[in-house]
Amino acid sequence: MTPVDPLTVQDDDFARHRDPAEWKGLGVSRVEFREERAAWRLWRIANKHHHRGPLWFVPHDNENAGFEAGLEAVRRWGGTLIAVDAGIADDGVRMNRAVDYGRPVDPNRNFDSALPGYARHVLADLKPGMPIIALHTNGRGFDTGESRCNKSDPPGGGVISIRYCDDTLRPSPSLNRAWPWDDDDTVAFATFRSGDAPSDAFCRDEMVAADFNVVQERVIASDRSLSNYAVLHGLDYLNFETLDRGDGPEGLAEGRRRLVHIIGRALAMCAPKVKPVER
Repeated sequence: MTPVDPLTVQDDDFARHRDPAEWKGLGVSRVEFREERAAWRLWRIANKHHHRGPLWFVPHDNENAGFEAGLEAVRRWGGTLIAVDAGIADDGVRMNRAVDYGRPVDPNRNFDSALPGYARHVLADLKPGMPIIALHTNGRGFDTGESRCNKSDPPGGGVISIRYCDDTLRPSPSLNRAWPWDDDDTVAFATFRSGDAPSDAFCRDEMVAADFNVVQERVIASDRSLSNYAVLHGLDYLNFETLDRGDGPEGLAEGRRRLVHIIGRALAMCAPKVKPVER
């Protein structure tokens, strides 16, 4: 782990934040390692005065509103943000292409017992009793050919939608569809083991009662995602996603606002020990 000056990091996420005031109270480090066929670079952004907080995780380097929300969240609620940097090979892309052979690696499909180093590095700052909170954006709509419901919808370019369902993903849509749940692509995940009930998922009942768009994810066998890894290891995990509204200032700001609003409500309901920190 190598401390870095965030004002000089040559990376698209950091380039959007060159104001020193944004980094006050935060310590930034670069974490680099190799495992099996892939080289990895993570950015570790820690609240220096409030270590005990959630572990924030942004796995996809192209989901920029997720980074924006994560940076605000670690300032507001403390803890540590881990953001995967795909820039070893190509900056600002979804997949890690820094591989010796074979296909690029999805950073959210590498939580595998056969590759223990990756999970160990990502989760190194997880504090007992604190949740993991993953932040994503996604494209509009879903693949209607793969869904078991709403198959007459216009085919979309996204992956996650509250209108999508299959043997693993079971939607519980918001009834009132009030902001930020006024689009089908802004969702919260509640993950539970096969054989358990959806209500056994961390925070599921609270989020449904609060009229969130909740995707209930049943884990049969691990798909190597962090959501599956967390539930199989008994870790409190939340995943919030919102529609990718583009990388312009307005699109990023709206994505950040939605994610930060969702985070605040969920923490108050399900992790009340996590308090906003004094600035």
